[in-house]
Amino acid sequence: MALRVVLADDSYLVREGVAALLARAGGVEVAATADDLPDLLAAVAEHRPDAVLTDIRMPPTGTDEGIRAARTIRRDHPDVGVVVLSQFAEPDLAYDLLGESAEGLGYLLKSRIGDVEQIVRALEDTARGGSALDPEIVAALLAGRRRAPGSPLGALSPREREVLALMAEGKNNARIAADLTVSVRAVEKHINAVFGKLGITEEPVVHRRVKAVLQFLDDEGLLASG
Repeated sequence: MALRVVLADDSYLVREGVAALLARAGGVEVAATADDLPDLLAAVAEHRPDAVLTDIRMPPTGTDEGIRAARTIRRDHPDVGVVVLSQFAEPDLAYDLLGESAEGLGYLLKSRIGDVEQIVRALEDTARGGSALDPEIVAALLAGRRRAPGSPLGALSPREREVLALMAEGKNNARIAADLTVSVRAVEKHINAVFGKLGITEEPVVHRRVKAVLQFLDDEGLLASG
């Protein structure tokens, strides 16, 4: 069954272009499009999609409509995933979106539109209640990180925490192995240990990686509101 998506952007060309890309990707049906916040909320209520792909800034104010839409949709339709697209990596908006819960939410840079597989994967993940976080947004969060006292990740060894920090920078296992001058198998062992110690064991690997990274960011004080 095709993944049903509502697409929102105030640019007609972007809406039509993304809709065409998703249609060509296969397995995705664009159920409706919207160009502002009220139309988006109405479209979700009418069409009950599996997921929403929305720009972060739309009319009427052109500020944070995508964030407000995500909150409202997740509250009123908790089975609908929401992926928010942003032109830039903006930590404050990431806090606003993910601070309370990252379940069913994604935050990607708009430059990812050309990578249809990544967009579709993010929509599928959020539709299942998972999360999707752009590595560049993680990097922006980490750039101003501050250490939180009483770390909930205290059970991790120094090496495991080091691996988790590199995961939070969006690095894959091979890149982490190269940075630490260890084998990929050793990295996999450390990552599995991280998952186990954080109690993240019953989901696909991609969801566990995101949850572990979000836990790391929260521990660093990066997902605290304000």
